[in-house]
Amino acid sequence: MLRNYQALPASRLHATIEIVDPALSQVTAVGMDDPATEVMTDFQRVRPITISYHATMECAQRLMADHSVHLLFATNERGCLAGIITSTDIDGEKPVRLVHERGIRRSEILVSDIMTPVGRIEVLDMDDVRCARVGHVVATLKAVGRQHAMIVDYRNGAMKVRGLFSASQLTRRLGTPVETPQVARNFAEVEEMLAH
Repeated sequence: MLRNYQALPASRLHATIEIVDPALSQVTAVGMDDPATEVMTDFQRVRPITISYHATMECAQRLMADHSVHLLFATNERGCLAGIITSTDIDGEKPVRLVHERGIRRSEILVSDIMTPVGRIEVLDMDDVRCARVGHVVATLKAVGRQHAMIVDYRNGAMKVRGLFSASQLTRRLGTPVETPQVARNFAEVEEMLAH
């Protein structure tokens, strides 16, 4: 049985009207005891920004600037996650070292050359995040010395990237700086730091 639907009332636009910016409209203050999901970028609601791992580092830098983000998901030919690249990777010593070691120009450095490959990315489980508070997220980022934390969810027996925590977003939402000093996370990283 079909219902008789009525048209919604309409009006004309005013001369000066702004378009809603989703990034700005979601910025509400949070406290350390609020649910962690309040500060999570949920990829069921927001599409993550991706880049081919064959793209140049300069292309990644432009894409970050265009989207006002500090992290991109690097994908392979099949569209699967190959790694992540951050503004810290681009601005750090890795590109300088590559230019020196390979004798190449900065413009020739690829995302795959400086990204953190998928096998080295530590992730948080969405089941733990659902029970966590903002304070837990801040403590986690500080403990691992990272600007970002990736969240995964298990669906039908498969792991999927579900979301992301960002120190810069936490800073905006908390109204206080979330400083995450870089720390070496394993012996391989310590050896890499000592070698240079």
